[in-house]
Amino acid sequence: MLKTKKTTDSGIEIQEVYTPSMLHKSDIELPGKWPFTRGVQPDMYRGKLWTMRQYAGFSTAEESNKRYHYLLSQGVSGLSVAFDLPTQIGYDSDHVLAEGEVGKVGVSINSIEDMQRLFKDIRLEDISTSMTINSTGFILLSFYVALAKQQSANLKMLSGTIQNDILKEYAARGTYIYPPKPSMRIITDIFEWCTNELPKWNTISISGYHIREAGSTAVQEIAFTLSNGKAYVKAALEKGLDINVFGKRLSFFFNAHNNLFEEVAKFRAARRMWAKMMKELGATDEKAMMLRFHTQTGGSTLTAQQPLNNVSRVTIQTLAAVLGGTQSLHTNSFDEALSLPTEDSARIALRTQQIVAYESGVTDTVDPLAGSYFVESLTNEVEQEAWNLIAKIDAMGGSVNAIEQGFIQDEIARSAYKYQRQIEQNEKIIVGVNKFVADKEEKVPGLKIDDNIRSVQIERLQKLKAERNTETAEKALLNLSIAAKENTNIMPHVLYAVENNCTLGEVADTLRNVFGEFK
Repeated sequence: MLKTKKTTDSGIEIQEVYTPSMLHKSDIELPGKWPFTRGVQPDMYRGKLWTMRQYAGFSTAEESNKRYHYLLSQGVSGLSVAFDLPTQIGYDSDHVLAEGEVGKVGVSINSIEDMQRLFKDIRLEDISTSMTINSTGFILLSFYVALAKQQSANLKMLSGTIQNDILKEYAARGTYIYPPKPSMRIITDIFEWCTNELPKWNTISISGYHIREAGSTAVQEIAFTLSNGKAYVKAALEKGLDINVFGKRLSFFFNAHNNLFEEVAKFRAARRMWAKMMKELGATDEKAMMLRFHTQTGGSTLTAQQPLNNVSRVTIQTLAAVLGGTQSLHTNSFDEALSLPTEDSARIALRTQQIVAYESGVTDTVDPLAGSYFVESLTNEVEQEAWNLIAKIDAMGGSVNAIEQGFIQDEIARSAYKYQRQIEQNEKIIVGVNKFVADKEEKVPGLKIDDNIRSVQIERLQKLKAERNTETAEKALLNLSIAAKENTNIMPHVLYAVENNCTLGEVADTLRNVFGEFK
């Protein structure tokens, strides 16, 4: 009888047993030492636990503010903001394309006043805030800085992250505005400005998460993400920025799926690869070679069928992230295949992190799976497969060219199709979906979003525009347009515009008129 061949989700064959002879790496690596396979800190979670974030944002800024205060009271150590689709693609709530989408998948932010409502009674200097925002990331960062200035915060102490990763939007997610070249210019403007004004701010979170959500494999996730990272570094170098300075403020954002050992190997391989890549690009400071990353458990792995099973899935994914050495973690709520999370489901998701942190024992030693013949071999194999993909992208001239040629999109689409076919043909078992199904599905109460939010936001916009100094606002937008055309850094002009009550849509449109839109 022939034995069934076992593979990881990336198609790497898994041997029946692993032995020392399979390891080709003879040198002993230590945590906190180059190339950081075993972690970026020598003591990892013995010194400090990962930042526990819960991604939240919906409806109006007031409603999201209530959720943030609730999460802070439950023990989160950092906030993570979700924005609605109009905010993500640079439309105010009164735009015709915003209809039906205001406040639905995230919070609606049109102006500095919305930002004031979002962080009411929260001192920005005292927390770390991550914002999942890309094409309008520079505007939301400006709102945030403007609010911090109103709070008399020390901008040098502000900490957090804007995702600001536009390349994966073209490849996998779709919330882009401007063509690739001006988009890359905006990103390097942010790098340059934050180096001087916000030295503790992570200027980009190079995201594999959405690449994986679109259907990539684990290998593709890190290969495409690191290739995008390489493109950002090269763009910054061409602008004359110091890799040893801006390199320390780059961060990454990865997905955690259910194949526990492949996910751990993926995180370990990614750290080693980035260290090598940055060294080749000219970094000499080891801190600029460290791959620091946030993890979110896999949204696409959650099932609408038997949704309580998702608690178990998220627990496995949490373990993968922690065993893989994440610096920050968001755990999805079990009901997110059905709706935005309720307070109860968000609390259970947070408790999952806390139980792993304080009860499981996996934080007691650094990189506890190191030395496993299986994990070490798999780390090497994931790394090699990812390098093979990166070589193909480099041969095309890098990520921007590979995206423009459709290579990355096609690779993701093929993997997504193959995975779905495996489920449909019962080659891959999804519990509760194609096996162990229930005759009767349990009902889960979902979070309902008020359809009147758009009306509220439009009324606020009208009031803001009626009461602001119109001449000052128009002059601020004109100066922004001139800076964009003259290729000078746009960030001081964006900040001045939002401080003078220019809206997100007005700033985005000003640059649409200069840069055009990507079609």
